[in-house]
Amino acid sequence: MGFRVLYHLNTSNIKGIPEEARWAENLGYDGLCTEETGHDPLLPLALAATTTSRVTLEPRVAIAFPRSPMVFAYAAMDLQNLSGGRFRLGLGTQVKGHIERRFSTEWSSPGPRLREYVQSLHAIWDAWQDGTRLSYHGEHYNFSLMTPFFSPGPSDQPSPPVFVSAVNSYNCRVAGEVCDGISLHPLMSPEFLKQRILPPIADGAERAGRDAKDINLTGSGFIITGPNRQVIEERKYAVRRQIAFYSSTRTYTTVLETHGFEDVGVRLHEMSLKGQWEEMTGLITDEILDKFAVAVEYGDVAAAVKERYDGLLNEVVFGMDVGGADDEQILRRIVSELQE
Repeated sequence: MGFRVLYHLNTSNIKGIPEEARWAENLGYDGLCTEETGHDPLLPLALAATTTSRVTLEPRVAIAFPRSPMVFAYAAMDLQNLSGGRFRLGLGTQVKGHIERRFSTEWSSPGPRLREYVQSLHAIWDAWQDGTRLSYHGEHYNFSLMTPFFSPGPSDQPSPPVFVSAVNSYNCRVAGEVCDGISLHPLMSPEFLKQRILPPIADGAERAGRDAKDINLTGSGFIITGPNRQVIEERKYAVRRQIAFYSSTRTYTTVLETHGFEDVGVRLHEMSLKGQWEEMTGLITDEILDKFAVAVEYGDVAAAVKERYDGLLNEVVFGMDVGGADDEQILRRIVSELQE
């Protein structure tokens, strides 16, 4: 089984997005994605839509709760029309501290609220497409006003697919019930997918009368690669640091518990409160690294990823440092091998 392969755009260089998007599509990628960290996740995708014709375009992920579903409904449908039906809306909940202290917005029941968020989007899109009365009433969201002046009207394109990020069982059930896919966090493993992700997706799908196989899973964990073992060893430090950072957040305790690493997570959380970021990296042993990362030379990337995730994932996210034409050829080959 092959994978669709996604490429992360460099959103720190907004002026370079149109050419970067064209370059990635020409290399054979199936989709382009952004993330909401230091930059807006949607604007780069609008630019990418103007220089591509085949790849899907998606935020992976945009933070839902600081924005009304109505705000995303307009933006997502505009991007769907601009791209000719290639847009996918990826949503994430973030954590309480960021929602309240970074975005200064309300935090409440993230799982139930996420379900209503997705249902609201579809209610709004259906009202525009079918000309029916907008009427969605939930505990967290209520939509009942849509006059012709504010409706974009029907589109030639279908409503965008909706993906969500999910780690806990509740949100995985939500994905199985009402979403088209899950954007998985890089801190994952095959065991975690089998034990903690797939069962609640299947449960949610069954509750909604859906087939769990229709829920698209996209991820890849960490992939450390290079032309030789020396370079790979040098690149392991950055990934250890990322794993330490993520593992210090209690949201990912379930991932660590799957492998018996929960005590490490407790220590990392305590150290993060003290700002001991460099010291934290030293707690990520080879055993922990091997559970969450593939570390192989360029020629072995596709085989290693397929060995781990064949039958578990539909899509993988992959990128590498490219310094010239030779590196481009290597990247093109890896993308093609992952797809085969």
